[in-house]
Amino acid sequence: MLATMGGAAPVWADAAGVQRSRPEVVIVAYGAPALLREALGPLGDFAVTIVDNSSSPDIAAIADEAGATYWDPGDNLGFGGGVNHALARRRTPGSDVLLLNPDAVVEPETIARMQRALHAGPRIATVGPRQADPDGHPAQVEWPYPRPAHFVADAVKLGRLVPTGPTYVIGSVLMIRADALAEVGLFDDDFFLYAEEADWEYRAHRAGWRNVVAQDAAALHVGAGTSSDPVRREVFLQAGMERYLRKHHGVVGWQLARWSVVVGSLPRSVFLRGERRAAARARGALFARGPVKVEAAYRARPVAG
Repeated sequence: MLATMGGAAPVWADAAGVQRSRPEVVIVAYGAPALLREALGPLGDFAVTIVDNSSSPDIAAIADEAGATYWDPGDNLGFGGGVNHALARRRTPGSDVLLLNPDAVVEPETIARMQRALHAGPRIATVGPRQADPDGHPAQVEWPYPRPAHFVADAVKLGRLVPTGPTYVIGSVLMIRADALAEVGLFDDDFFLYAEEADWEYRAHRAGWRNVVAQDAAALHVGAGTSSDPVRREVFLQAGMERYLRKHHGVVGWQLARWSVVVGSLPRSVFLRGERRAAARARGALFARGPVKVEAAYRARPVAG
């Protein structure tokens, strides 16, 4: 149960009777002030830190209205870099941390359930809730760690035959245990957008930690709410994937995955029709050029929308 001790931050007792304070909430924002205002609505009793990668006066004003700590790093650090910027300036050092996308909404009870799940057993590093969009469509929040074998199998349409193995939880709404953060360290800010949570959770996994989904906790997530360009999102997504595969599976692993996508896209580009054909061609072309190289050109452009 939640309780208040001596006027301090509300705490609750876990199964071992340990008193735990509420998590600190970290939001990395880039524009979309209306969505950010909705995200902040239920968080009045939490310590919230906002890192504004867009250096927006509107974001600064909303943070001030909400009583949140506001940081403008003066550049777009990406998600991992933004998280690290906040973690280096903690309002409540030693507490658990809730990473929250500005296009997601979580109620206090959801946060409490996530934190109970986080401390329900030893070596649980992260917890995420179930997620749905505003129309009630559920999102997949738990994924297997990317491996070159997945790309090879997909190219020959045998993806379902590859064992999934251990999984990670997506970072749009993700609570990180303080002990795990202290042991595993900060995010790798070489990841600009996407796959940074997979990288951190994989490092935690290799150190003996687990990542779980709290089935009794649910969050609303608009999804892609801070970007209106699906092509740009795909480029950044696959650039994150390239960084992950290079880091954890080496150059050979990345090249195996890369050319599996390129070769697998060829028959699809011929035999599929309409949007599916266009998507196959675009994906093959992106991997042939190299997503990180393509991303560099996008990062040099101003964001539209």
